[in-house]
Amino acid sequence: MFEQLKEDIQTVKERDPAAKSSAEILFLYPGLKAIRMHRKANWCWNHNHKFLARAISQRAVRKTGIEIHPAAKIGKRFFIDHGTGVVIGETTEIGDDVTIYQGVTLGGTGKDVGKRHPTIGNGVMIGSGAKVLGPFKVGDNVNIAAGAVVLEEIPADSTAVGVPARVVKQGGVRVDKLDQIHIPDPVSQELCRMTLKIEQLQKELNEYKEKEKENENL
Repeated sequence: MFEQLKEDIQTVKERDPAAKSSAEILFLYPGLKAIRMHRKANWCWNHNHKFLARAISQRAVRKTGIEIHPAAKIGKRFFIDHGTGVVIGETTEIGDDVTIYQGVTLGGTGKDVGKRHPTIGNGVMIGSGAKVLGPFKVGDNVNIAAGAVVLEEIPADSTAVGVPARVVKQGGVRVDKLDQIHIPDPVSQELCRMTLKIEQLQKELNEYKEKEKENENL
């Protein structure tokens, strides 16, 4: 257990430049606290202490703002940065060396039974506010941009962005120059689409009015 804790702290040091000391990480990082509490809850769940498992996970929510179902399977060196608003569903499976940011949901769509939540491969990064919804696989070494909504399988070694998410880089070949910050804003895109539609409707209305006037003059 002590070696695992050392590995957890080292993981945070390697991935968070804001981390100043091991003591700071141990006592003040909600992501680390949530993972440690999840391991206890998961042990209880797997040993048929379901109520106790849920009690531990709900206590973790109150203390950290991170909700991880005790049945979720999580690999080694898992790092939750910041963490507020993170939700990880019951049948989620997460590989090793995964990093997720605040506001991420690994959830279901409500239409599946049994396996309802995603399987996340090794070395995956999921940006803040991203939603991965459904019982499909996200391959190894995938980057999911902030705010993306992933509704279908993402192949390994890819970068996915947008709503719904699309692959913009695969196998080291960049389709578009994008990163976690400089990605298309889905709200802005929708506003532009609506503006164009309004202009089109206004044009059609004006043409209709002109025809009405012509008919009245006849």
